[in-house]
Amino acid sequence: MIKITPFQPENQASVKALILNGLEEHWGFLDKSKNPDLDNIALSYVDAILVAWLDDEIVGTGAFIPRSESQVEIVRMSVQKELRRQRIGQQILSELCKRASQDGYEEVILETTETWQDVIDFYLQYGFKITHYEGGDVYFKLKLR
Repeated sequence: MIKITPFQPENQASVKALILNGLEEHWGFLDKSKNPDLDNIALSYVDAILVAWLDDEIVGTGAFIPRSESQVEIVRMSVQKELRRQRIGQQILSELCKRASQDGYEEVILETTETWQDVIDFYLQYGFKITHYEGGDVYFKLKLR
């Protein structure tokens, strides 16, 4: 059974590795210099990052960043490759949206790479709408209220 908890500083190494592994898988290479926010996740995302656990193993993560008084951006969504398509990402995303709504936000935005069709399909199935394409990325929006 999956358990979703707030990030704790002792999760730093496992969460960083999970995210970087996912990026390397999607891109085929990894430029660690492009991810300085992962050097101190607790500082980068304060209280807005969640961790998914399967037994004693971290298997997923996701965060949000406030962009205005009414809007947050979902970032750093990642699920361990072997466990994808088992609703873990959906559970993380649902909890992030729930927390954003409870914090008074009205809208969620996010972006992903336009060639990552499985990721695009995931967000569309959740209810996000594509707002535009720009610079090789797809941008989405979801109203919470």
